[in-house]
Amino acid sequence: MCKFLQEEESLASTFNTSGLKTKKETVNLALEEFIQKRKRKETMELFGKTDFNKDWSPKKAWGKIDTTIWSKA
Repeated sequence: MCKFLQEEESLASTFNTSGLKTKKETVNLALEEFIQKRKRKETMELFGKTDFNKDWSPKKAWGKIDTTIWSKA
């Protein structure tokens, strides 16, 4: 089978599955999902490669957090 026909069949299948109105929307959605999947994969690859400091505290790092801005109503 011709490579072009395989790509058209894949696009048609994706278009029908997505329920979107246009092929352009379908391609854009597929690209967004691909990018999200790749970013998740890259993030997962970082696990175990960074040091964890159990004594780290954001209050120590940035000083005491001013919570009075949330108590004003």
